[in-house]
Amino acid sequence: MQSIVSYPDRGPYGKNSYRGNCSGLLIKDLIQQYKLKSLSDYMVGGGTTEDVCREMRIPGSFTDLSRGFDMVDMEMPDRPQNIFWHPPYDNIVVYSDNMYKASEVQRVYGFDPRKNDLSRCKDWSTFIKMLNHCMVKQFAALAKGGRMFTLVGDIKKKGTLYSMLCDMAKPGTLEQVIIKAQHNCWSDRQEYSNRNFVPIVHEYLIVTRKDEGLLIPVSFGNHAELNLVNSHAASWRDSVYAFLQKSGECSLDDLYEAFKESPKIKKNPNWQAKIRQTVQNARYFTRTLRGHYMAAAA
Repeated sequence: MQSIVSYPDRGPYGKNSYRGNCSGLLIKDLIQQYKLKSLSDYMVGGGTTEDVCREMRIPGSFTDLSRGFDMVDMEMPDRPQNIFWHPPYDNIVVYSDNMYKASEVQRVYGFDPRKNDLSRCKDWSTFIKMLNHCMVKQFAALAKGGRMFTLVGDIKKKGTLYSMLCDMAKPGTLEQVIIKAQHNCWSDRQEYSNRNFVPIVHEYLIVTRKDEGLLIPVSFGNHAELNLVNSHAASWRDSVYAFLQKSGECSLDDLYEAFKESPKIKKNPNWQAKIRQTVQNARYFTRTLRGHYMAAAA
């Protein structure tokens, strides 16, 4: 294998009608590359991993919500040596009541799979929270020295990019990130009027290794808002400009009030004079009245 892989042919593995199935050839390459003696898949979906392992005579556990295993609420059934995981990509494909009947799962196994179906989350933050819960839960069950192979992708909705790679928890030792080309995507058949839209034609395979049994390093992709008024990195010009651009016309007293608690003033005891000096830059600021300013038009 190399750091970029492509499988135009998915191979004779899994149900080809099960949307979101990855190519079984990827799983075959992983088994050969890492010389795996066993491989489990607890969201096996259409059965691709199971079919590959059967052909290669590799043992493992293979289950799914549709087979009666709720990863969110139930205990992991065993301690696997290696795990392959291809979670839903938010609600791009909804599985319960589409790929299988929720009522049948409820009849046979006694629970409603729609409750903890990751493809039915109400929003991205809920999806990432549940995704991380499942990621860490599986990694905790992993045998020491084992590997977890997680296939994820990016999603675009209404002009915003949502990245599973950036936002998800990555426990253990990050060993490799492999770029996998996508083929025969639904988006391949679409025409986009927005010329700035770049179609997504790749996925990421994250390889993490469990080197320690108790203390596990975890990398989280956290999001926060930065108010430029409180930023050490932003210059006075850019901080004042951003404030005026947001607030509209303001007096110097308004600016003093806005910046009086800013950590920026700790480095400048003459900070009020610095604000007065800053707004004199006619390229970026316009005086509307005596002592009143607004951000100049871009």
